[in-house]
Amino acid sequence: MARRCVAFLLALCVAHTTVLPVWASTADGPGPTAACDNQPTNHVAPPEGAVTVRPEVDNDLQARTSASPPGTAFWLAPGKHTLGEDEFGQVIPKEGNVYLGAPGAVLDGRGLNRFAFTQRAENVVIDGLTIQGFVAPQDQGVVNHDSGDGWVIENSTIQHNRGAALMAGAGQVMRHNCLRENGQYGINAYQAGDRISGIVVEANEIVGNNTDDWETKVPGCGCSGAMKFWAVDGADIRNNWVHHNHGAGLWADTNNNDFLVEGNLFEDNEAEAVFYEISYNLVLRDNTFRRNTLVQGKRFAERGDNFPVATVYLSEAGGEPRVPARTDRIEIHGNVFEDNWAGITLWENADRFCNSPANTSSGYCTKLVGAKEECTRPDITSAPLYDDCRWKTRRVDIQDNTFRFDPANVGCAGELCGRMAVLSNYGTYPDWSPYQGHGVAEAITFGQDNRWHGNSYSGPWRFLAHDTSRALTVEQWRAAPYEQDTCSSFSGAAPAC
Repeated sequence: MARRCVAFLLALCVAHTTVLPVWASTADGPGPTAACDNQPTNHVAPPEGAVTVRPEVDNDLQARTSASPPGTAFWLAPGKHTLGEDEFGQVIPKEGNVYLGAPGAVLDGRGLNRFAFTQRAENVVIDGLTIQGFVAPQDQGVVNHDSGDGWVIENSTIQHNRGAALMAGAGQVMRHNCLRENGQYGINAYQAGDRISGIVVEANEIVGNNTDDWETKVPGCGCSGAMKFWAVDGADIRNNWVHHNHGAGLWADTNNNDFLVEGNLFEDNEAEAVFYEISYNLVLRDNTFRRNTLVQGKRFAERGDNFPVATVYLSEAGGEPRVPARTDRIEIHGNVFEDNWAGITLWENADRFCNSPANTSSGYCTKLVGAKEECTRPDITSAPLYDDCRWKTRRVDIQDNTFRFDPANVGCAGELCGRMAVLSNYGTYPDWSPYQGHGVAEAITFGQDNRWHGNSYSGPWRFLAHDTSRALTVEQWRAAPYEQDTCSSFSGAAPAC
């Protein structure tokens, strides 16, 4: 069936209408594709061999799916398709099924059905559909609800649902979709057993998600934004327009590895544009960041919290040669930052490590230790566990980026915006921790190969190093003992060397 499906899709590619992309503008030229309201007009008629699904027949889509063999292609005719009155009305694909939407084909949950496409069939294709009105619960998704592997979702609009628009399995491709105004996430890449690898997120517009404001509903849940990734090994995230989301733009949380994030436009996201947390090995290059983190930054400032809120935030995340990837560093190169609340923060919580009560990913250990129970006294006080029980912010290279900042454009007249930072807290917890005191702050600042160099700055940038009390001028930042931003320009000109 898989070979027949591949041949069928090749025929579809030949038959597609050619559509010129619509570009989102940036200050530095054209940006990623604007997919919302600009989907191609493909599948105007049912391809040969496809099963036609009729909108006037309630639940016709699932009935025909159930009656057809694996690898069947279905063509949804124009109109509103429904899945019955049961909250658990859903489509259960078979392996290799293909679902093609004619222009105007809408799969509508009507605020009744929880999920659109579910269970674990592999290599399912969804192309050209609008999917809306489903009411998935917290942390669950509407399309590929059970994180089946090998799915391809493209040229589709998934909007106005609760929960996440998409879940993800291994090898999933998400291309040229409009993921708009969903209650929690646009994409939630999580699979039981942590087996996700090799996913592609390309040329999507991901806008206005987290309409249910989950961080207010469940304070500290860490469960909001445009995209959330959990324990994903290998992801290419390129040429997407990620904007106006009520939370982070891209949040990689817990043992992610080998991410390539390039050519994206992140703008007007309320929290961090990119939040890479207790994860490994990242290439972040040739992206544009505009007006991100303004809402979160102002909230911190209003309550007098001096933590350096960042547009790119690395929290216990670094390069690790022992974890295989395309790089063994975190490379932040060739990006443009313009009028965000702040720049880049490198942070390491001295109290957060494997088996610590301060580790909010409580069931997890680092990729370098087999089980969290190993990280206890007396073994954790010496090598190798003293190092390997920590997720470390290390081997970070920040080079050839452009940082533009005008406080008037950001709406910040104080000293809590326009900052770069590399720092930790004073370790105190738990009482058996071997990381108490300033040891972690010393390591992240001076001993873990974290470097800014060859960048271009314009505007009144400020710097923090070691801890939140140590604010530095440009001159202090560049001088010993910090020696950061060698060969950088602070006049808006090209780097000095």
